Amino acid sequence: MYHIIINPASRSGRGLRIWKQQIEPVFQSQNIPYHPYFSEKAGDTVRIAGEISRHADASLSLIILGGDGTVNEALQGIPDTSRIIMGYIPTGSSNDLARDLNISKDPLQALDLILHTGMPHPMDLGTVTFSDGSTRRFAVSCGIGFDAAVCEEALHSKIKAAMNRLGLGKLTYLGIALKQLFSAKAVSGKLILEDDSTVDIGNMLFSACMLHRFEGGGFMFAPDADDSDGFLNVCAVGDLSKLLILFALPTAFTGKHYRFKGITPYKARSLTLETTLPLWIHTDGEVSRKSSRIHVACEKNAIQILR
Repeated sequence: MYHIIINPASRSGRGLRIWKQQIEPVFQSQNIPYHPYFSEKAGDTVRIAGEISRHADASLSLIILGGDGTVNEALQGIPDTSRIIMGYIPTGSSNDLARDLNISKDPLQALDLILHTGMPHPMDLGTVTFSDGSTRRFAVSCGIGFDAAVCEEALHSKIKAAMNRLGLGKLTYLGIALKQLFSAKAVSGKLILEDDSTVDIGNMLFSACMLHRFEGGGFMFAPDADDSDGFLNVCAVGDLSKLLILFALPTAFTGKHYRFKGITPYKARSLTLETTLPLWIHTDGEVSRKSSRIHVACEKNAIQILR
């Protein structure tokens, strides 16, 4: 039995049509047992994933039809991810998880991989722990600072939905990114690595803790990331003029950004990040709060994914 969580609003509102016109007919024509669940409002995916996993006897075949954010929400609801075999039909806007796993954006090709050609592979997950003890999982990346602030403003942008319908959604992010870049306040950061060594990040713009190579719709912030090695790959950006950042960011699409002084990679199983002011935090592009201190850890081979 395949349990399928569908985000109808994904791909600018075409998620439901993709399900009804492309995906469901395959299950019906091939007589494959399935149960669909629809995420209609905030919190639905967390609740649905929790209910499915709690009632499963052993391993659970779970398919997500949505974006990286839908995957992230599902992870928050699953008590024990080690029992999950996950398939992914990417219908989001960034699809960084699918990009790194070479899962096709064509829904039928992604479904064929799940049903016929794909094999389960172990994949790491990350966990962010906030100062109040609450936690949040992530599959792709966790970021603090500029990248999270862009995500937060985009979530509340009045023109984002209209631009997405026109296929120009990335222009929304570009405009917000430029605004955030030039309005960002000077903040100092500190990385405390697992061996208790510390790294000071002056005028920190952002730090991204990566499990996969890509974030933000194709920025290759962690070109050497391995999604099953048990390590976080950190991209720390600070002490870089805003003008130079404008030149550096485009090079991140090909993973060449580390040639710029002030952009530094680190690798750790876990770390603590402190900042002099509370900054927005995102997990897989989902923004929940500001914080000035987070602990981030990698859980090796925490889930299986079909790829």
